[in-house]
Amino acid sequence: MDSYRQEKVQKFEEFVDRRLKPDLTRAIAERDKVFEQQKIFSDLRKNVENLEKNSVTSLRTLVNLGSEVYMQADVPDTQHIFVDIGLGFHVEFTWSEALKFISQREDKIARQIDEYTRLIASIKAQIKLVCEGICELLQLPAETSVQEAIF
Repeated sequence: MDSYRQEKVQKFEEFVDRRLKPDLTRAIAERDKVFEQQKIFSDLRKNVENLEKNSVTSLRTLVNLGSEVYMQADVPDTQHIFVDIGLGFHVEFTWSEALKFISQREDKIARQIDEYTRLIASIKAQIKLVCEGICELLQLPAETSVQEAIF
């Protein structure tokens, strides 16, 4: 194999290793964070629905103060709850307002998950395309183990 082909193959491999793989890892990590947010809002929705369904007016619970230190708390009026809306801001909602906000937030989160999933698929397609380009430069058959080594 001539030096030109070796140089091209090396550049393609570096592009995959230095650009596409870190981008893929980053996109997967970001999507996982959004999945965590989705679970938090789903749990919150279930809790508010349970409060509403059971007509709970007061509540005794344990609150995490940090470093797994808990304290017992009494909530005399559960008709209003505070919801973290982001950037450190909390808004006081009634149960119905909270459910409406949670529904809107869940829709937004679902769209974000779809966007990250499309981005991940696009990056994987780019990696596959580059791998096929490497195979073509090396004059290998299209279905080789080069792709398996990269993933």
